[in-house]
Amino acid sequence: MHLIIPYAASHAFTGPEVWVDFQLPHLQTLLGRLQHLQTLPDTATEMALHMPHERLRAQTLGWAHDALTLPWAAWHHSQNKPHATLNPAPQAWMTPCHWQIGMDQVVMANPEHLHLSDEESQQLLQAMQAFLQEDGLQVTWQSALQWHVQGDMLTDLPSVSLDRVIGQNVKHWMPDHPATRPFQRLQSEMQMLLYNHPVNDAREARRQHTVNAFWLHGAGVLPAEVTQPVQAVNMPNTLRASALRGDVQVWRQAWQHLDATAVADALKHLEATGQVTLSLCSEHTAHTYTAAPAAWHQRITRLFNKPSPAAALQALIKT
Repeated sequence: MHLIIPYAASHAFTGPEVWVDFQLPHLQTLLGRLQHLQTLPDTATEMALHMPHERLRAQTLGWAHDALTLPWAAWHHSQNKPHATLNPAPQAWMTPCHWQIGMDQVVMANPEHLHLSDEESQQLLQAMQAFLQEDGLQVTWQSALQWHVQGDMLTDLPSVSLDRVIGQNVKHWMPDHPATRPFQRLQSEMQMLLYNHPVNDAREARRQHTVNAFWLHGAGVLPAEVTQPVQAVNMPNTLRASALRGDVQVWRQAWQHLDATAVADALKHLEATGQVTLSLCSEHTAHTYTAAPAAWHQRITRLFNKPSPAAALQALIKT
């Protein structure tokens, strides 16, 4: 069993008040039974295209952790249709979003804060379809913030994780690559198309952010040989929303829930089998722990206090 915890620590939370009375009893016990195995290899840290938890998940599937493309859209599509013939076309996710345009930067707002309805999302996609089809893109509506895309235009496209860009200047996250240039042109066309769309007119009247852009992520072609993980992988998103929002109190509460559920389950698995892997992730690194030999555990317990959750998590933002 491999438990991967995204946003176990966040650079948004650095003050001493974050760790006051921060009690995670199951994580405390689990860390006392594990040893630090490795730190995620550095691939330009803050400028890595993909989040550490995504890179770790990719490793469990046998993909290169430092690849320019991690084909999450194709992988999820294959998981939903496990008996279908492998689709060789490059695929991606397209997320409608709002870019806040300032004097010297363009910042991506969190798409979830749009509270975009299914009907609004479908109307916007319908308006965009003719332009997308002209570029050979087949786009299928999956949910309000997730449209499935496939087409040759996606070939070799280095796509950046959506979470990398939220709250950031989008220009810093547009790779200088020939495959991105047609999409930059398409972005401009869609901005003009959506400017006076009835959905956006209604949203402006309600003083809501408009949809004026999209972001492509999870692009790539699924390998012909899909590796099945040796371990069962659990990657809960319990901490993501509060970390992206910078809400430390809700994040602490979410950690309490996670400790009582997924972490407690991992501890039970360790006690039953003697084996478990734990990966704690921040935005720019990850520390992976594995079950320690019994003799090692007894020796360390005699010599040192068990590592505290606060210390283990703070180490993720000091790396």
